[in-house]
Amino acid sequence: MKVTFLMPCYPWIPMGGFRVVYEYANQLVLKGHEVTVVHPQIVKFGPQEKLSILEKFKDLTKARLNRDATPEISWQRIDPRVKLLYVPDTAPDHVPDGDAIFATAWNTVASVLRCDDSKGAKFYLIQGYETFRGPKNFVDETWRAPIHKVVIAKWLIALGKQLGAGPMTYIPNAVDHNHYKVVTPLQDRPKQVAMLFSHAAIKGSKEGIEALEAAKKKHPDLSAIFFGTGRDADWIPKWVQYYRNPPQDFILREIYNKSTIFLNASWTEGFALPPAEAASCGCAIVATDSGGIADFIEDGETGLLSSPKDSQTLARNLCQVLDDDHLRIKLAEAGRRRLSEFTWEKSGQMMESFILSSLTADRAYQQV
Repeated sequence: MKVTFLMPCYPWIPMGGFRVVYEYANQLVLKGHEVTVVHPQIVKFGPQEKLSILEKFKDLTKARLNRDATPEISWQRIDPRVKLLYVPDTAPDHVPDGDAIFATAWNTVASVLRCDDSKGAKFYLIQGYETFRGPKNFVDETWRAPIHKVVIAKWLIALGKQLGAGPMTYIPNAVDHNHYKVVTPLQDRPKQVAMLFSHAAIKGSKEGIEALEAAKKKHPDLSAIFFGTGRDADWIPKWVQYYRNPPQDFILREIYNKSTIFLNASWTEGFALPPAEAASCGCAIVATDSGGIADFIEDGETGLLSSPKDSQTLARNLCQVLDDDHLRIKLAEAGRRRLSEFTWEKSGQMMESFILSSLTADRAYQQV
């Protein structure tokens, strides 16, 4: 079977949605399939006339950058049998022939729909509700497109039903447990909180910092460590360490494994990979109920959850764990056990089965 994934851009920085696609590509080639991941300089056939002047400028700037170089993907292991293509745009003549082609973001759906049958049956890997990246009416229409749909979290199934998306298949994201694991015993860790930092408002860094500042007043010995892809910011407290684009091994050993708590304050997340990775490394999770995180964090059982944008409750939950080391270890161990159920081998098997069954159903329909 030949499978193509059509990405929305070049992978210049670590991105969770890209990591998911590369993991599926790895799993499919392990099973003997041919996989190509197509990275365009710019997305064609999107609603360009509806984009703001700033958005158009950003697209043109990225396209110019992409013409001069191709990125090195050092932040993700990719099986050498996976073919990575870097192309000018998403026109069909830049897409290889195959049996199945996946849209991987809302603005790649139109390009996939324009492909003829030689490119394969059409699929859509829905990793979130991307209205923060595009006009709501266009995003909603992609959910209703005549295409096979995979969603990565249960909350997306409920949303899809509201939007009239039609049939959807749930295949959860997972964690690479060969990499994300406990290397520092839970009892031997300093009183340190880790958090993914972002300038994007929906990631909730502002609320996360407010919660940390409140906890710091009660626990003066508290330390915090941030990591992310963006530049430093003057509103990060001076007592917080920030690492921009740290190596993956550093994230594993110095951030996840030397922290007692992982704080996540996002407003919305498709699945929330960093908390899942941190939990697998033994961090207790204190987070907002941002959507997909509820697939593996149950409030009071495998972590503590509060409503998005509520920094006061987030701070109370943070202090509750900081005040009670027995609770911290209990939540950390329960969270790690829960995440052990989410493996790429299992999700890869589900993805392969879904593609094959969809192709069989399509062929049967065509013969009627």
